[in-house]
Amino acid sequence: MTYDEFKNSLNEQTAPETLSPALKALWTDGAGDWEAAHTVIQDHQDGDGAWVHAYLHRKEGDASNARYWYKRADKPIFEGALEAEWESITRALLETQS
Repeated sequence: MTYDEFKNSLNEQTAPETLSPALKALWTDGAGDWEAAHTVIQDHQDGDGAWVHAYLHRKEGDASNARYWYKRADKPIFEGALEAEWESITRALLETQS
């Protein structure tokens, strides 16, 4: 799936079934439901899951918890706009899913 296809799928009622848990959480957040996105990723604590978890806690405004998850993901703390981070993570995870 390309990034543009992923973005366009946000107009659908449900996430594409082929998405990894991390991408499903990003899809859910992109569709406007932070709480459900956090629920999706809660039990997926691998590197990708930790990275998405970090982003979600940063978006929530919980910088301390976000730092913990960035460290678990072995990723630097993102300093830019939340939209840019969402896109960056989504693109990276789509590349690895292909």
